[in-house]
Amino acid sequence: MRKIIALNHVTLDGVIQSGGGPHEDPSGGFTQGGWSIPFRSEDAGKAVLEIMSREFDLLLGRRTYEIWATFWPYANHPVANAFNKTAKYVVTKSLGSLDWENSHGLGGDVVDEIRRLKASQGPELHIWGSSELLQTLIAAQLIDEFRVWVYPVVLGKGKRLFKEGVPAFGLALVESRSTSKGVLLNTYRPVGPLPDMSAQPDNPSDAELARRQKLAEEDKTVSP
Repeated sequence: MRKIIALNHVTLDGVIQSGGGPHEDPSGGFTQGGWSIPFRSEDAGKAVLEIMSREFDLLLGRRTYEIWATFWPYANHPVANAFNKTAKYVVTKSLGSLDWENSHGLGGDVVDEIRRLKASQGPELHIWGSSELLQTLIAAQLIDEFRVWVYPVVLGKGKRLFKEGVPAFGLALVESRSTSKGVLLNTYRPVGPLPDMSAQPDNPSDAELARRQKLAEEDKTVSP
């Protein structure tokens, strides 16, 4: 069984969109592309190279594949070397051909295809970015580990790591360190659904009951 590991550069308010440059993904009118660049540092670079030094395959959504396929094959960098040589599994039903070396299309049912891939022999599957695909994998509980690089910046808009509507679940922090520029390198692993709190003892005071009633009435007035 292969592990699926999600790796993401994330702002403090959860945005993962276009961290690498202003033209990376301006969809939805996003104008803050390149927000991660001021926080690059020698120790962050070493952390990236640690990941690249291990054996892995890539699992990518169509948009992220298109961004990377126009950059990494033409770059001279250890990251490029790692990405170019590894197998790349691309979830797409619209791309007729995949020209980046060692790329393989997954065009059937996304969850079924990735379950089969996960059950096959091979190294870890790393998914970077690929926000739409990532939501599908989170909902299907197929992510084994989240490596979240949290940047000390707030953007207020953009595609987020966890979109509204994903199922609630708990995470265990298994590793955390920081870079010289304040980026937190956190690793989390899912630990299952949240406990049912409805069974907890509840002995509210009259004042608390009144507060709850007031809140319920306020909610009714603002509901569409």
